[in-house]
Amino acid sequence: MTADLRVYLVTDPALGGERPLEATVEAAVVGGVTAVQLRHKGASPSELFVEARRLLQVLDGTGVPLLVNDSLPVATELGLGLHVGRADPDPVLARQVLGRDVVIGMSLYGGRRLADDERSALDYTAVGPVWATSTKSDAGGAVGTGAIGATDRSRPVVAIGGIDPDRARQAVAAGASGVAVVSAVMAAADPRAAAAALRAAVDEALAARS
Repeated sequence: MTADLRVYLVTDPALGGERPLEATVEAAVVGGVTAVQLRHKGASPSELFVEARRLLQVLDGTGVPLLVNDSLPVATELGLGLHVGRADPDPVLARQVLGRDVVIGMSLYGGRRLADDERSALDYTAVGPVWATSTKSDAGGAVGTGAIGATDRSRPVVAIGGIDPDRARQAVAAGASGVAVVSAVMAAADPRAAAAALRAAVDEALAARS
C-alpha cells in the first residue's frame, strides 16, 4: 500500500508533559503530519490496543494512516499498519497475515540490503539515526545523510533521528522521501506549529529535487 510519509510522527508517551497523546496527535495532523506510528515500549498488548483505538478515533476522516510499532497482534486485530525493527516480527510473515491493504515498514541498519521477499513485503524503510538523538537509547551513533543514499531505495526511505526543519531539508535533498520525528513534535510546546514547519521544509525540499 502506498503511503504519504513526508512527515511521519512516532509517538512517545514520555514526552508532552500533561498533554494527552490524542491532543498532540490531533494537533500534529492539523499541522501537516501525514502518517502516525504508535510506539509505546513496555506497554502490554491490551494497553496498545486501547491507545490505538483512541488514535483511530482522532485520525478518522483525515486519511492519515496509523501504524503500530512491533505488535503484529494489535495490527491484526485493528487492521493497522506495522513497523518492525531488528528483532521484531518478520515483515514477510506480517504481510501474509495483514494483507496488502495496510502499510508495513522496517528499520534498516548498517547499510543492510533487503532480500527479495522483504522488498516485496515492505512499503518503506527507515534509516537512522541520521543525526544524534536521545529519544531512542539503543539507536546507536549518528549515521549522517550519506546513509540515506547508501540505503536500499527500491522502497521509499524515511530519515529519522535528530530531525528539525533544516535537517529535514537536508535529508530530503539526500534522497529521503520524508522524515520521521518523535521529540520534534511530541515534546513541542505547539505540536501543530512544529508539524507545520517540518511539512513546509519537506515540501520545499521535494519541490527543489523534482
